[in-house]
Amino acid sequence: MSRFHDPTKSPDRADCSPARPLSLLLAALGGLLLPLVAPATTVLFVGNSFFYGEGSIVKSYLPATVADLNGTGMSGVPALFKRFTQAAGLDFQVSMEAVPGVGLDHHFNEKRLLLDRSWDEIVLSGYSTLDRDHPGDSSMLADYAGRLAKLFHCRNPGVVVHLNATWSRADQTYLANGHWYGRPVSEMALDVRAGNNVALHASPYLHDVIPVGEAWNRAFASGVADANPYDGIASGQLNLWAQDQYHASTEGYYLEALVIFGLITNQDPLTLGPGEKAAADLGLSSAVAVALQRVAHDEIKAQAPPAPATKNALRVGGECQPVAR
Repeated sequence: MSRFHDPTKSPDRADCSPARPLSLLLAALGGLLLPLVAPATTVLFVGNSFFYGEGSIVKSYLPATVADLNGTGMSGVPALFKRFTQAAGLDFQVSMEAVPGVGLDHHFNEKRLLLDRSWDEIVLSGYSTLDRDHPGDSSMLADYAGRLAKLFHCRNPGVVVHLNATWSRADQTYLANGHWYGRPVSEMALDVRAGNNVALHASPYLHDVIPVGEAWNRAFASGVADANPYDGIASGQLNLWAQDQYHASTEGYYLEALVIFGLITNQDPLTLGPGEKAAADLGLSSAVAVALQRVAHDEIKAQAPPAPATKNALRVGGECQPVAR
């Protein structure tokens, strides 16, 4: 079954839609009532420099389109996501709370007052190595992802909380002091995904894992991107890393945003096409844009849909405590 929305098919819940009774009512009233306008879907990105686009011009891309809860004026990947949703004709209100070099524990312990409100969609991104002090250890990620997801659920039981599994860092793979030194470059991303899977299965309030790192791996395997920036970038291939071989390049962040867009909206990234505006704004050619859209499409299609869950039907009752203000 395709992960993507098919506009030619009726919605799954068409039988219980109020559209028909509403249309009859409007007709009976002679069209005196104005049609109801659905509110925008709210989405919040919670993370670090991998969201706000450190090392790339993405960091300052269309800042007015993103509500930065920390007031820094940065935009990054959320602005790309917003641009994609506009192209798809979707109404999303996009916010970000991002702090450099931190994991989800920081957001729970230091930013709870900013975060504690009702949201429709959340994307949580932990520290790039899972744990800053203990690379590869997912314990803290699982703990605080669950705490944050429960916090959001207490405000809106219907919220959908995603985890963002990020990419392999070249500096962690090719330099002797890296935790993944000597292993294939794909391995760090797979370990980060596995750590996020641990967090996912530990909490009933988490919905799925967004496979950004695996999309990078797919770009390497398919020859779209060069897998080792330290020995030079092969002709005709992209460099997904920034100059520090840690953060993403513009192309890398573009791919991250495409995967997030596809998973949250169920829209096929390929529908954005060669004329996609963000790519042009950022200086990416139409050929590069389509190549990265194809990678995102293929990775999302390869992922198994999340198992039917009861998490959105959960009621936490007395377990939800107001945040001290």
